[in-house]
Amino acid sequence: MKNIGRIWSFAIIALIYATAAVVGIVSYIYLPFPFWLNLLIADIISTVVIFVFSLIFRNASVYDPYWSVQPIVIVISYAIAARNLTATQILPLVAVLLWGTRLTANWAYTFYGLGHQDWRYTMLKEKTGKYYPLINFVGIHLVPTLVVYGCILPVVFTFMEAYPFNTGAAIFFALSVFATVLQGAADIEMHRYRKNRNGTFIRNGLWKYSRHPNYLGEILMWWSIALAYVCIAPTHWYLIAGAVANTLLFWFVSIPMADKRQAQKEGYEQYKKQTRMLLPIYKKQK
Repeated sequence: MKNIGRIWSFAIIALIYATAAVVGIVSYIYLPFPFWLNLLIADIISTVVIFVFSLIFRNASVYDPYWSVQPIVIVISYAIAARNLTATQILPLVAVLLWGTRLTANWAYTFYGLGHQDWRYTMLKEKTGKYYPLINFVGIHLVPTLVVYGCILPVVFTFMEAYPFNTGAAIFFALSVFATVLQGAADIEMHRYRKNRNGTFIRNGLWKYSRHPNYLGEILMWWSIALAYVCIAPTHWYLIAGAVANTLLFWFVSIPMADKRQAQKEGYEQYKKQTRMLLPIYKKQK
């Protein structure tokens, strides 16, 4: 697997995702259930396709772009089916496309090829041993799919009925764009730091007072999407469940894993005292 070059790896990933998309769309069309359940089942089927290929290539990072590609495929498919789009549908569609395109581009920039696997997956494999296949499917593939499915569901619902546009939806649309810009700025700053390595910890820009401004952007994005929908359909308030699940995933899994790895570096405790977990604002020293 290490002998597969970066270009060939991109081509293989593209083919895998095209296959997963076709299988998912065909499954959705022929499933006999309500649209939201059809989407859920089709999403899981597509995830299984990705999982199978991750086993073939012995690399769980085959799944990595699914987080951002999945919502793009979903919203474009519903937009094409809807045809005559209203402002209420166009704004969240644009927000998701901006977010997904940027995040996918960021993945592509950091993609080293199929010979490289995310350190978190390698760590899980070492720690879980014989249970890793289960952890791989449930923890690395299925749970993130379910979380992002929940996050994208408010946008899907906007394509199902004609909702009137209002100020609240416009405000949260603007906030979702801001979240994408925030996340993009944080990622660019991190790329520059990794290239120059001017210090043990990144302390520039958004990272000066925040340990995870990129995660803040991700969390803010999906809360904006959820609350924009609640503004136009308040009786469907329960669709904030995806944003809640996304926040919990970062709060209890992603952030602790990243902080634990950083804690191995000298000076981490002092660094932690000087920074907040998410908000990039000055932290007063005790």
